[in-house]
Amino acid sequence: TSAILLNDDSFAGSGGQGTARILAAAIKQQDASIALFGKRSIDGDTGMTPIMVARALGWTPLTYVSAIKSIDGDTITVERTLEQGVQTVSAELPVVISVVKEINEPRYPSFMGIRKANRAKIPVLTAADLDIDGAVGADSSKVDWSAITMPPARVTETEMITGDSPAEIAEQLADRLMAEKVI
Repeated sequence: TSAILLNDDSFAGSGGQGTARILAAAIKQQDASIALFGKRSIDGDTGMTPIMVARALGWTPLTYVSAIKSIDGDTITVERTLEQGVQTVSAELPVVISVVKEINEPRYPSFMGIRKANRAKIPVLTAADLDIDGAVGADSSKVDWSAITMPPARVTETEMITGDSPAEIAEQLADRLMAEKVI
């Protein structure tokens, strides 16, 4: 297992297509037949990056994967968790897989593992290393993210319920909850 950091100022602001081009170029340089992704990212939250990377590579996409059942020669068998149930799918390698949270139970690193990770030398690849044309970065993005705003803050009121006894406080609380139709 190894890590690679993709870092170049020209990558900043890349939309989905640009990000897919960057990732696909890095994957092409590796001796890999499986590219593993999460279901979606927390920034754009589109869930499209794995599919776009698969297209850029010409690999088969397998989405919503909850279990990798087997890898036998050039064939992988996975389970996909869908609204309708669990689907078992086999595909020829190479594949791009996007996983759902049920894929595993994350394990926490040991103290020694954390120390080892802090000392690891992670290679950095730039746009020049990946031989990427100018189709990345904010200028290549087909989406304008200039109007991202936070939703308005909610105004809330806090009321302290007091009384002479816990029973009196509980009764007042129950009355207020029923008045608000919470219970």
